[in-house]
Amino acid sequence: MGDVAIVGIDCAFPGAAGVQAYWDLLMRGGDGIAPVPAQRWEARDFPAVCGSGGFIDDADVFDSDFFSVTPREAAAMDPHHRLLLPCAWRALEDSGRAPGDLAGTETGVFVGVMGGEWGRLTMSDLARVTPMLGSGSSAGMAANRISYHFNLTGPSLAVDTACSSSLVAVHLAAGSLLSGECDTALAGGVNIVLSPSLGMVYGQLGLAAADGRCKPFSADADGIGRSDGVGLVVLRRLADALADGQRIYAVLRGSAVNQDGRSNGVIAPNRWSQQRVLNSAYRRAGVAPDRVAFVEAHGTGTVLGDAIECAALGAVHAVPRDTPCAIGSVKGNLGHTEGAAGIAGLIKTALALHHRIVPASLFADRENPQLRLGERGLRLLKAPMRLPRGETLAGVSSFGMGGTNAHAVLGSAPRTPRGAGADGARGRAARDAAGVFTVSADTPEALRRNLAAQADAVAGRPRGAAAALCRSSNLVKTGLPHRFAVAVRDTGELVDALRRAATTDTGAEQGRPWGRPVVAFLFTGQGSEYPGMTAGLHRESPLYRRHLAEADEALAPHLGESVRDLVLGGDERVHRPRFAQPALFAVGYALARTLTSLGVTPAAVLGHSLGEYAAAVTAGALGLEEAARLVARRGALTDELPAGGGMIATGTGPGELAGLLAAEPGTAVAAVNGPSDTVVSGPLDALERITRRLTGRGVRVGRLPVTHAFHSPLMAPAAAGLRTETVRCAAPAVPLASTRHGRVLRHDLMDAGYWAGQIEEPVLMDTALAALVADVAPTHLIEIGPRRVLLQIAARGGRAPAVEHLHPAPGPAATGLELAEAVAALYRGGLDPLWEELYEPGHRGVEPLAPYVFSSARRSWDRESFVQPARPATVTVADAPHPADGAGEGLDGDDPVLHAVVQAVAEVGGHPAERLVREARFYEDLGFDSVMVMQLKNRVEARLPRVGEVSVQEMLPALRSVGALADFLSDVLMARSS
Repeated sequence: MGDVAIVGIDCAFPGAAGVQAYWDLLMRGGDGIAPVPAQRWEARDFPAVCGSGGFIDDADVFDSDFFSVTPREAAAMDPHHRLLLPCAWRALEDSGRAPGDLAGTETGVFVGVMGGEWGRLTMSDLARVTPMLGSGSSAGMAANRISYHFNLTGPSLAVDTACSSSLVAVHLAAGSLLSGECDTALAGGVNIVLSPSLGMVYGQLGLAAADGRCKPFSADADGIGRSDGVGLVVLRRLADALADGQRIYAVLRGSAVNQDGRSNGVIAPNRWSQQRVLNSAYRRAGVAPDRVAFVEAHGTGTVLGDAIECAALGAVHAVPRDTPCAIGSVKGNLGHTEGAAGIAGLIKTALALHHRIVPASLFADRENPQLRLGERGLRLLKAPMRLPRGETLAGVSSFGMGGTNAHAVLGSAPRTPRGAGADGARGRAARDAAGVFTVSADTPEALRRNLAAQADAVAGRPRGAAAALCRSSNLVKTGLPHRFAVAVRDTGELVDALRRAATTDTGAEQGRPWGRPVVAFLFTGQGSEYPGMTAGLHRESPLYRRHLAEADEALAPHLGESVRDLVLGGDERVHRPRFAQPALFAVGYALARTLTSLGVTPAAVLGHSLGEYAAAVTAGALGLEEAARLVARRGALTDELPAGGGMIATGTGPGELAGLLAAEPGTAVAAVNGPSDTVVSGPLDALERITRRLTGRGVRVGRLPVTHAFHSPLMAPAAAGLRTETVRCAAPAVPLASTRHGRVLRHDLMDAGYWAGQIEEPVLMDTALAALVADVAPTHLIEIGPRRVLLQIAARGGRAPAVEHLHPAPGPAATGLELAEAVAALYRGGLDPLWEELYEPGHRGVEPLAPYVFSSARRSWDRESFVQPARPATVTVADAPHPADGAGEGLDGDDPVLHAVVQAVAEVGGHPAERLVREARFYEDLGFDSVMVMQLKNRVEARLPRVGEVSVQEMLPALRSVGALADFLSDVLMARSS
């Protein structure tokens, strides 16, 4: 049998809500036994049944809105199903995956569940039967619910072999994985003590403990105490889990299932069958019994059951070995969780192997001498047992009342080599590395609740670097509509940011995007360069380093030296055109490629002057090597021009400058950046005279830090040189707003003639930006350059109001955190980045995160008469009782059709009034399915008899929202009235 890894766990047991609480309970030797809650039954009414047991707190809680289940359906659902859904979500999170990422995959679901008590309790009164009760009471739906709500398309089945159900489910899941039927599997079980009926059976059989406690292998053992429990593990083939870098709790080395056959009674245990299943499991795992350090036994605490199990264990394990095989049973802590008993033992064993310590077995202090453990090569764990280094093997047994036995062999997780960057992660640069911490939830309230939970969890860790924690959050906490993201370096900053966001209704770090962001890249031109530009980002980002090296390699043959070294080394030559232009091109190319490698795809690009070269590469109009050659040529040609030219920025329009320029030969408008934002080029003395005249008029004027009069007639020699070049180019694959032509290029070629004209003609930034905005309507403008220049121009010109501005390298004060801040902002805006590329290999480990915190606002339980029979569809509006008082209030009271639709929706779904707004979507928000749509059709026709009969096919297109259905029915009513 191949190896299967346990990569995710979630559970809830009596006194232990969650994996960590379960482990804490085991290690402190606690138990979860308590009096029967009045919510279940009145203990005094059933004197034949013990008044104590193991009960999960809040077993009636279900976040139906999260899973898009209507309140009426949630009330009709078997509580076993309600417990499994959040458990499945948290287990998948614990495996290091956002549960939504598995939608549409052939992930398998295998659930052990014992009996069908909910169906017996709710379906016996035939007058109260509804379709929702029909689907809600089926034990088989326990697995199918998970597959449906998570959109998992692999095998999905419920297993009922009584008390061994959940371990048999794990066995079947492992087989499905190893056969290639699925690549990921959820396996486990669930049990809720809904009524005293099975307790009465145990009592009549003489199997019930007087105090409701299982006391396995104890001299005081007197029977079974029943208890609740739910647990699921996420399983993957070991090779796949290792390849994906998942955390591995333990490895399932092999398992076996058999049957007692015709023995001494259908519900009596059989020693020989138990021996055979152990031997079969060890054989399938390829291990000898003497290598098994401990066994998590079935251990119910019945006198006969314990004796038979110990005899079987002794027959297998009484072999020469250094130390006896340790045994214990979690039933001493929890009671007998029946259908979830096997998974309770499996999770305990996996955690023991993970933490390398085995908890003591409760009630072991009074070991039953009649079990003769010592002579059978066994010892009862009276104290926690530390596990030695190296691989440790353990067994888990679970035996069903009807004779189906299961045993699993687990091994400790293999040691994996640390990533290449892990040792270096202790250095200062790695400690200070930035990351983006993400949290998502289904509602604003849920987001605040989960922000608070994450804050508490992170605060409980030692303060330190946050990058690896951020990366784990990106993998796990990113699949829901309401989003939070913040760029941080250490966990102290993170806790502060989380708590600040958790206590505010709105904030810059959170929100719900309604679509993907529309991003435009703006590439900065010459004048933005400075020695050491982007050094912080180069230090911070492996992506930026890689792409700057690509540009450096492309430019080196034409420059004869490294532009990267020049840029990062603080070389003052960066101001000379020969080096400034290649340096700015390299920075622009590397920044753009860094963003696109992170999944930020521009809807359009714009380049200001020299910035058009990198924009052209990003748009696919030029290749990197071709652009590098042209830029180097442009820089050399410009550098050869005589000095004496310059540029000034003015706070006025071209029209107001016309007279001044006419009086100064050699001057020209070099750029029109906005209606009152014009750049003038020309000889320095002429520019000085224009500056004095404009200043005298009160016009803002500023000298630009350039060496030549770019975009003026003085550039003619350089333009002539570019015109002789042969340029390999293509039409842009991404819309490119040309600042030469002031329009969007789609099929135009950026050939030698284009680049020659571009260097001496004015930059039409204002009209180009207006054309870009009109064409793609961006939600985000990102400046691609070493200083914030174009974003300020865009803000002054007012061409893109209500657009978010981002800059991953905003000048000499940049710290390198800005790239992470830009990615965080884009995630909040609806982007799903390629997170992995943001982090160094040494930060790509798996860090535990607090599980999702579901709402506890809605509760349902079987003792309440909440499952109302459906009213006949023939009632009229006048005499129909209204189940949701106030439903429809706040809507248009003058619209009787809308009011009737809202009332019908309330009746079918049981939603509170505040949920039934016009915009509420039937499937995504209200949890409707095809059966409910049929019920809704009947209710609507009854409430609106003048509409007549409307087919489901006619209604389907209108089932986008409550308002859409009301509008459709209004149209039908109008058409039929006319």
